[in-house]
Amino acid sequence: MDPIFYAFVILMFVAIVLAIEGAYLWWNSSHGASARRIESRIRALSAGGQLQKERLTILKDRMLRDSSYLEKLVMSVPRFKSLDLFIQQSGLNWSVTRLVVTSLAIPFVVFAAALVAPVPIKLGAAIAFATSGLPYFYVNRKRSKRLAKLERQLPDAADTISRALRAGHSFPSAVGMISTEFAEPMSGEFRITFDEINYGVPLNDALMNLAKRVPIRDLRYFVIAVLIQRETGGNLAEVLDSISSLIRERFKLFDKVRVLAAEGKMSAWVLGLLPFATAGAMLVLNREFLAVLWEDPIGLKVIYAMLSMMVSGAFWMRRIIKIRV
Repeated sequence: MDPIFYAFVILMFVAIVLAIEGAYLWWNSSHGASARRIESRIRALSAGGQLQKERLTILKDRMLRDSSYLEKLVMSVPRFKSLDLFIQQSGLNWSVTRLVVTSLAIPFVVFAAALVAPVPIKLGAAIAFATSGLPYFYVNRKRSKRLAKLERQLPDAADTISRALRAGHSFPSAVGMISTEFAEPMSGEFRITFDEINYGVPLNDALMNLAKRVPIRDLRYFVIAVLIQRETGGNLAEVLDSISSLIRERFKLFDKVRVLAAEGKMSAWVLGLLPFATAGAMLVLNREFLAVLWEDPIGLKVIYAMLSMMVSGAFWMRRIIKIRV
């Protein structure tokens, strides 16, 4: 074989390896774990930070620099800016554009399916309009779960900071311990606060940013206690111990109330789903018997009245079984 052929094969192999390595490095720098973590921190700072105007503008410009025109257009709407913080609190890697586009696309898909199915156009349009809020409710549910998990982690975090203060560590150092030793989502929120302190943000502003990003009442008590202690002095470790014990006692009372209200919640689910399950079974077994509800004008009025009463009943059952502690 000609040596030039062997050299060509070797150089081709090296070129392919370098091309694959370059593609991997490009993908990792823009879509990898580090890139997602940096983007999440920038979004958290730009969404919930009470920083100086100049710095906040820089963060937002950096976040939207590579965004599409639709993303910039959506973020320019004043009412939609709060959605960025709302999505950030849910822990989802969504953008405001994705939430808005999904909320607009689902009704069209449902309405197209209703046109194919033997369902009246008005009823199909009403169902399609109702499905437009599903993405928002999904984000809201994820947000509620994440905030509830943060609230459950807060007493342990307060105890850890209290023990670190007794051991001689400074408060920023104790915050850094929370950011490295705790599980998500508590570690992520305190990591943002610790990074803000390291970047030169005053401690008071960093704690206020934490309270705004995480709208939990107990966390606000924690922030207020730290801010008052920095102004007036005192034993912060004992104050944090009192806050953690108070939160745990409230959790015990809440768990007792939740157990007592479990029967009412189960009754509400059964009463809410039983009509739909019965109608589905009748639709499968005897379609003609149930078809009069959407073929006759009086039947449509019965459906609308039934749905209105069910929504009203579900609302009042929710108010009855929801006990705030």
